Amino acid sequence: MPRISAASNAEQRADTQRRILTAFGELLFTHGLPGLTMTDVARHAGVGRTAVYNYYADIEELLISYALDETEKFLSDLRESLARLDNPVERLALYVRAQVVDLSRRHLPPGPAMGAVLSPSSFAKLSDHVGELSVLLQDILRDGMEQGYLPVADVGQQSQLILGTLSSSAARGSDEPAELEARVARTVRFIQLGAGARFDDDGRPIRVAQLPPAAQLSAVAQLPAVAG
Repeated sequence: MPRISAASNAEQRADTQRRILTAFGELLFTHGLPGLTMTDVARHAGVGRTAVYNYYADIEELLISYALDETEKFLSDLRESLARLDNPVERLALYVRAQVVDLSRRHLPPGPAMGAVLSPSSFAKLSDHVGELSVLLQDILRDGMEQGYLPVADVGQQSQLILGTLSSSAARGSDEPAELEARVARTVRFIQLGAGARFDDDGRPIRVAQLPPAAQLSAVAQLPAVAG
């Protein structure tokens, strides 16, 4: 009988874990979180119920693992896409679009709602990770203010308002492509204008700052840094 190498065993475990997470995500999308059981996940993944418990103690642990995994992938892809754009108003549009589409399709409960279904320690893990999304948004807003495309404002407060709007937008309407696209477009422009962005007749962002560049940078430097 052929001997199973450590590498093969590790690959098999990784494959099983990936199947479990994928199955959980698909069930979360089609059925939602309420009433979802480990047995449902095992059946959908095509593995034994015991196999699921080998990786996750309960639905809460599975949820947090799925959320962290998805968030990490989302952050990596988002950073790569943002790096291709120079204008901060366009980067804000990309951030908003990516967030609304991702939140709409993943069907994870929004931040505050996750606090109701997770233990304090699990919610803290997720909050630390998701905080990176807030930091990324704040960096975009600061760039916009420093370059004069956005008026100077409290970056932390503004990012909180934007993140709340994103969750609200993602929770409304269907995921039918045309409707989702229309909702995303409305949300992008609402947030851009709410942040103070302005556009020329061709729809290109224009600088709106009234202060000289040196004074603008000084004002931005004095803004309080708010952790994600």
